[in-house]
Amino acid sequence: MKPRELIATAGIPGHRGELRCYYHDGDYEVWVDHVELMSTRVFGSEEQLAELAIARLGHRRAPRVLVGGLGMGFTLARSLVLLGERASVDVAELVPEVVQWNRELFGHCAGHPLRDARVNLIEGDVREVVMAREHTYDLILLDVDNGPEGLSRPGNDSLYNRTGLLQLRRSLRQNGVLAVWSSADDHNFEARLRKHFVVDVHHVRARRTKGPRRTIWVGLRR
Repeated sequence: MKPRELIATAGIPGHRGELRCYYHDGDYEVWVDHVELMSTRVFGSEEQLAELAIARLGHRRAPRVLVGGLGMGFTLARSLVLLGERASVDVAELVPEVVQWNRELFGHCAGHPLRDARVNLIEGDVREVVMAREHTYDLILLDVDNGPEGLSRPGNDSLYNRTGLLQLRRSLRQNGVLAVWSSADDHNFEARLRKHFVVDVHHVRARRTKGPRRTIWVGLRR
């Protein structure tokens, strides 16, 4: 078995731990503590986050989109394939090194989506983007942390609480869509979400046809 090689690390704002990027047998992995957050080997559910949300959004001539969490770029890349040429996509990523890794290490795995002219990169907290922009987006895609239950950064919890959901709702235009990826079900979060959105819940597999089950909530702004 080929050894896993640590090739880069990064601090996480608001958390004492660190992100660790590994290269292993042709793939890249990012871990926090003892949990694998993302991998270029497993990205089917991240792509389905974009697919399910854009299907719910329907056709818009020039949709304005916010992707919260760049990750390894797979959600962004799939969104760009499905959205029209007139779309504009803001991508908020808190950790600068994650942006650097996308550009220098594993961006080719997703087709280098940051190079697309429709993309506007925001190096910062997606919560601050949401708070600053009312009635701006047709679609918000959130793949932040491990879902509503914060793992890598406790401060992410405030994105998913009642106040955070109200801010997300205000940031959407009429009939806008919010989609949230999670590694597991969260019934308390779902109950909060249903107070502000018409919600569909999807259970998908990490590798599309196999692997751990993931949860994606797709909500239409009330």
